[in-house]
This record gives sequence, C-alpha cells and structure tokens, in this order.
Amino acid sequence: MNSFILLGFMGGYEVIIVLVIIILLFGGRKIPELMRGVGKGVKEFKKGVEEADTKPSDSDDKKEIK
Repeated sequence: MNSFILLGFMGGYEVIIVLVIIILLFGGRKIPELMRGVGKGVKEFKKGVEEADTKPSDSDDKKEIK
C-alpha cells in the first residue's frame, strides 16, 4: 500500500526519469524479454485460478462424507 501512495505523488517527469533509469539498467533489448516473461506469468496465474475455481476442493468432499 505504501508503494501505491508513493506512486500517487509521482508526476510526469518523475515517471520519465524512472523509465530512463530502467532502460539504462536493463538495456533496450532485455525489456521486451522481461515483459514477455511477465505476460506468461500472468497468463499461467489466471489459468491456475480458473482451474482452482472449477475443481471441487478436498475439504468439500470430506464434509459430505461425514
């Protein structure tokens, strides 16, 4: 939550400075690879959440048996 509050106080110039620093640290070629990895991670996370929602949990089965 603290990071959200800090981002609220950042203006346009501060965001540009942060982006320039990120480009300098990682390089222009690594950023698309990093974003691709983040996208795959988010996709896998959503897939796992959907599977967990559709699968009946083990605790529900134990309650029905008793």
